[in-house]
This record gives sequence, C-alpha cells and structure tokens, in this order.
Amino acid sequence: MPASSLNPAVPIPQAAAAERPSIPSILHEWVTTTDHKRLGLMYIMAGLLFFVISGCMAALIRVQLAFPNNDFLPPQMFNRMFTMHGTAMVFLVGMPIIAGLMNYLVPLMIGARDMAFPRLNAFGFWIFLFGGGLLYFSYLAAPGLSGAGSAPDVGWFAYSPLTGKAFSRGHSTDYWILSIMISGIGSIASAINVIVTVITMRCRGMTLMKMPMFVWIVLVVAYLIVIVLPPLTAAQIMLLLDRFLGAKFFDTQAGGSAVLWQHFFWIFGHPEVYVLILPGFAVATEIIPVFSRKPIFGYAVMVGASVMIGFISLGVWAHHMFTIGMSAMSNTFFATSTMLVGIPTGIKLFNWLGTMWGGKIRFKTPMLFCVAFLFQFLCAGLTGIMLAVAPFDWQLSDSYFVVAHFHYVLIGGLLFTIFGAIYYWFPKATGKLLSEKLGKWHFWVFLIGFNLTFGPLHIAGILGMPRRIYTYDVGRGWDVWNLLASIGVIFQAVGILFFVGNILWSLWKGKKAGDDPWDAWTLEWSTTSPPPPYNFEVLPEVRSRRPLWDLKHPTDPDWKYE
Repeated sequence: MPASSLNPAVPIPQAAAAERPSIPSILHEWVTTTDHKRLGLMYIMAGLLFFVISGCMAALIRVQLAFPNNDFLPPQMFNRMFTMHGTAMVFLVGMPIIAGLMNYLVPLMIGARDMAFPRLNAFGFWIFLFGGGLLYFSYLAAPGLSGAGSAPDVGWFAYSPLTGKAFSRGHSTDYWILSIMISGIGSIASAINVIVTVITMRCRGMTLMKMPMFVWIVLVVAYLIVIVLPPLTAAQIMLLLDRFLGAKFFDTQAGGSAVLWQHFFWIFGHPEVYVLILPGFAVATEIIPVFSRKPIFGYAVMVGASVMIGFISLGVWAHHMFTIGMSAMSNTFFATSTMLVGIPTGIKLFNWLGTMWGGKIRFKTPMLFCVAFLFQFLCAGLTGIMLAVAPFDWQLSDSYFVVAHFHYVLIGGLLFTIFGAIYYWFPKATGKLLSEKLGKWHFWVFLIGFNLTFGPLHIAGILGMPRRIYTYDVGRGWDVWNLLASIGVIFQAVGILFFVGNILWSLWKGKKAGDDPWDAWTLEWSTTSPPPPYNFEVLPEVRSRRPLWDLKHPTDPDWKYE
C-alpha cells in the first residue's frame, strides 16, 4: 500500500481556485448528494438538532418537578413534553447519530469507496428526516389543518388504552404512529445497506476476523434493526386500523388485548436498547486501545460477546412486563434471560479494562468520555440486574428508579460515547482539532450534571416516587432528590454550551489536525482530513487488524495477529 496512494494531492487549476461556489450551489450539492460521508454528517447534525430540542423539553420537565405542587407546566403540556422528549431521544437522536457514524466510518474502515447502495443511503436519510419533521408538525396540525395543533401525549411507549379514540382525540397519536413508522423505514434501509457493504465490499486481505471491532459491532446492530423494527411497524399498522377502521386489536372493551401491544412494542423496545448502546460499545472499543497504546484485549472474545448480546437481547423483552401478571414460568424465563445478557456485557467491561491495564494511557478528551462511560454503564448494568429479579421489579417497576437506570444506560452510556466519538473523529471529518481545554470543561461540567441529575433519582424511586407524574405533594421525602436532579440539569446545559462553543470555535479557528492526529491504526486515518470524495485513490490491501501500524512499522517484530 504505497504512501502516495493514501494521501493523494491533485493540483487545483488557478482559474478553478478563484471561483467560489455560491450558497445555492453548495446547498444543492448537499441535498442531492449520495456520498456516504456527507450523508453521515447530515445524520449526525440532524440528531444533534433533535437532541437540543428534546433536551430543552427535558429541562422544562425538570423545572416542573423541582418543587412539590409546582404549576409551571399544566398536566396536558407536561404529558406532551414527556412524550416528545422520550420519542425524540430514542428515535430521532440515538438512531440517526448511530446511522451517521455507521455511514461515515464503515466504508472508510473497510477500505471501500462508498456504501453498496448510495441512492438507498440518501433515501434512508431523507425519509428519516421527513418522519422526524412529521412528528413535530403535530404541534401545528394534530387536530386537523383547520384547528389548533397539539403534540402527542401518550408517552413514547404509547400503551393502550391511551392510544384509543376515547382517550386520544384528534390526530396527535396518528402523527406519532406515522412519523415513527416512516423513520423506521429509513433505519431499515440504512441497516440493509450496512450489512451488504460489510459483507461484500471489504478491501483485499480484510477477512471477517481482521475487521475493526467498530465494523463488527455495527454489523450486529444492523441485523438487530432488520429483525426488531418490523414487529413495531406491524403493531403501528394494527393501531392505525384500530383508530380508523375499528379493528379492535388493542381495545379491551371490544375483546382486544392491551397486553398484545406491550408484547409487540417491547419485542422491539428492549432489543432497541442494544441497538442504541452497542454502537457506544463500538466507539469505546476503537478509542480505548488507541489512547492506551495497546491492541484490544481479547479480540475474538469481544466479537463473540457482541454477537451473543445481539442474540440474547431478542429473548428479553417481557422483563418490562413483570407486573402485568404473567405466569411463573414466563417470569422465570425472562428473569433468566435478562441476567444472561449481563454475561457478555460483563466480558466487554473486562476486556476494556484489560486493554487499559499496563497501557500508556493518554487522557485526551475522547478517552475521558470513554472512561466515564465504563463507570456509568457499570452502574446501569448493576441496576439492570437488580430489576431482572421479578420480586424486586414488582416493587420498583414504574418508579423513578427505572427512569434513573434507563438514563444511566442511554445518557451515561450512549451519549458519553457519542461525545467521545465526535471528539475523536471530528478531525477526520473537518481537518480541524477540537479544543482540548474546552473539551475538558465540557466533560467535567456535564459529568457532574449528569450524575447530580440521575443519581438522586434512584433514591427517589426507592422511596416510592412513580414515573410519569407531573407533580407531587410535600412530605413524601422526594423533595430534596428532585431539587438536586433539577439543579443537575443546569450543569448539563452549561456542558452542552461548552460543546457547541467548542465546535463553532474549532471550525472557525481550530488547529489543523493533519491526517492522523491520534497516531491511530484503522484505515480511515490513512486518508486526507477530510477524506476525498472517492476515499482511496488506490484501494488498500491489509495484512492485520492494525493496517496503519504495519505501514508505520513495517519491520517491527513485536506485533503479530495470527
């Protein structure tokens, strides 16, 4: 793999260099693009935009709950905020940012010039964005274009009978159904594209067991998406038939079953947790070895653990339903499967720590976010095992203990690794380094705010505070814990301001990154920063899992994978 082929330089004619593209032409290029890198960046930017919107909603929710008997938000508006926040964070923040990372990185990591189906890739992004816009359009037109709008108020889980015509009048629930269904089509399209790309377009020499761990894990995620989104789509179609044609699938008063919706939803909903968190694992598995200056400990075991997490997660869904009165056999099966999924997850934690042990660790900002992820996801895993015990779950189900557990998974786990990924791959995408000083301010302020918000909510849940309530009375022992949680949101908001300021400052006056600022090992760092449209002038050939190490140290006798 000649060095010249990794870093092509094409002289620009003087006349062409003088011409500056107009803003309309730039917009036209981005809107019509099929380049996986631009589509990946648009996924990530859309996800961050929805993150800011849903984060503002979360802040309003915490203001309402900061004090007992607060009337900052009326009950109906609280329910809408709660529904839109949860729906957006799961479907419009986690999913698109994951899709963006997969789209941007997978072809570069496997030595390909693009995704297998570039037009399908563009279709997936635009159909997702249309679905997200449709959800927020409900604010304007949910009762119909002639009336005042209202957002959905049925929770992100949309349990029956809340979604029935008797409870949910107007069309806000219909907007929720259609937006999630349409966005899901985009997710399935992206997943199929990732699977075909990884299976068929790896560069010469890259066998399955020489792929970067990031590629292995997102391949598992793509298969999960293809398996678990169709049941949710089927349930949404059934719900539309209930609402418009009187089908009565979920109408208990007409012989339907509200529990049927729960089964369909959680057959999607629990594997969805792993669809969201496994890419976080993928990011950590790339960042930790680079900043520990050691190869990943137990590569083959990590691959096996990733596959087992995906497989076992498909049989865990009803641990969300311990309180509905399932049989003892069902409770036993789902409690056991929930505990089993902790085994491969624990293996991954052990391997990350084994990678760091004895390494020459550099605590740059991406590594700091990954170290915090290890601790916070361990806390989330331990409380998850506690909730796997059916009698314990009977006491704390639908309490704020579950809210705290869930946020330690998706914020303490996923969001922290997303921040780590942005700090790590931002130089590759833009050619500029993010500020380490501002990055560390972002990390520490957000870390304090996150734990100040969701740590106390474990205690509020143990003290009996139910979730989904818009206020509470004095004297229940929940006051101080809710106040602390709401104060923590201020720290989180300040941390996000540091993050946004860092991005804007670095794009304007950031230090040039060079092609490989981290001295990394995977193929994306062998291209220019940002990469050219064609990725590689000559498709690379690899001989190990660390092709850039081979290029930098061609005679090093100390490294051998086989």
